[in-house]
Amino acid sequence: MPSFDIVSEIDMHEVTNAVDQAKRELGNRWDFKNVTADFELDDKGITLSAEQEFQLEQMMDMLRMAFAKRNIDSRALAEGDETKSGKLIKQHLKLQQGIETDMAKKIVKMIKDAKLKVQASIQGDKVRVTGKKRDDLQEVIAMLREADLDLPLQFNNFRD
Repeated sequence: MPSFDIVSEIDMHEVTNAVDQAKRELGNRWDFKNVTADFELDDKGITLSAEQEFQLEQMMDMLRMAFAKRNIDSRALAEGDETKSGKLIKQHLKLQQGIETDMAKKIVKMIKDAKLKVQASIQGDKVRVTGKKRDDLQEVIAMLREADLDLPLQFNNFRD
């Protein structure tokens, strides 16, 4: 029976490359000369630090452009809280990986509401869809691509 998995994954190597690219651009821009600003990547996400609010917004744009050049969906970035420490303002961005339980339930409900002849089941941080016909599975993929979800989805492990 044909099946595939719906997942939300990020290639961390590409994220590292995108952050490095944004750092290089930060060093080359004239409006950031003699300004304390930096990108920091750790296991939990990316921290942007700058002296003023508008500089943080500029840095966010730089990071999103670097993500786009590396074919990483910018919806994988979840904005965290902003903190002020001394003369710096810090913004933490969390990297979203995996499908959370409530989002997985929403995806399963969308598939069941479409009245297609497929079954969807939640398996950890992914959703497995099985059906008798390959065309039904492709309709599910097309439907989810058109849906406005706040999470980048990939479809892998397609089996016939």
